[in-house]
Amino acid sequence: MLQGKNAFITGARRGIGRAAIQVFAKYGANIWACARTEDDSFEQDMKKTAEENSVSIWPVYCELMNEGEIKNVAQDIKRSKKKIDILVNAAGIADESSAFTMTSIEKMRHVFEVNFFGQTLLTQYLSRLMIRQKEGSIVNIASVAGIDGQPAQYEYVGSKAAVIGGVRQLARELGTYNIRVNAVAPGIVDTDMGAQIEEGLKRDILRNVIMGRVGRPEEIAEVIAFLSSSLSSYMTGQVIRVDGGM
Repeated sequence: MLQGKNAFITGARRGIGRAAIQVFAKYGANIWACARTEDDSFEQDMKKTAEENSVSIWPVYCELMNEGEIKNVAQDIKRSKKKIDILVNAAGIADESSAFTMTSIEKMRHVFEVNFFGQTLLTQYLSRLMIRQKEGSIVNIASVAGIDGQPAQYEYVGSKAAVIGGVRQLARELGTYNIRVNAVAPGIVDTDMGAQIEEGLKRDILRNVIMGRVGRPEEIAEVIAFLSSSLSSYMTGQVIRVDGGM
């Protein structure tokens, strides 16, 4: 499905990002696997995944709140002379839940820096390479929270709503260059971020999920792969809910 394609995936160390690495490698993609910090365990994990699937995985490191690091990574890709076919913005954070009136503006800025501004800057740099190629696919990870809202998570909901609005606008702007832009909006997923949800709130959420369970990261990653591939060649500006029927 992705044989021979080159993808850049953020949040590669864990959760949905790591699941996307596994799924993309399974489908034959070569991958720039982007994590915040370098360590041997991550390098070995990526090497093992590459060998098992006979693909290339190039670990890269970038703090999404650091404009200089983002620019350096983009320049490295440009210098590699490799075509970039796919960008998956999977990195994201959620802070501890707190009432809106008790949430500091510093906390809000921090969440927006990672979930929206950091990925926006990375997308700016890498979409320029796609524009030169006259093709590409960008998939951002939003959240059902950005559509429906979520208790005591004003900054997270706002940042994911911004991602959704950005996807729809970018689809308009980049469509003329044959670049598709879509988003996946997961519900509650079995990740480190999902584990931060207070148990009582999690039970309340699951009561309203038709399938009655949390999602698995690989289930989200499969939809990301679909949106990245030619199977979705006539889809752009879409936000696909993957939420077990919330």
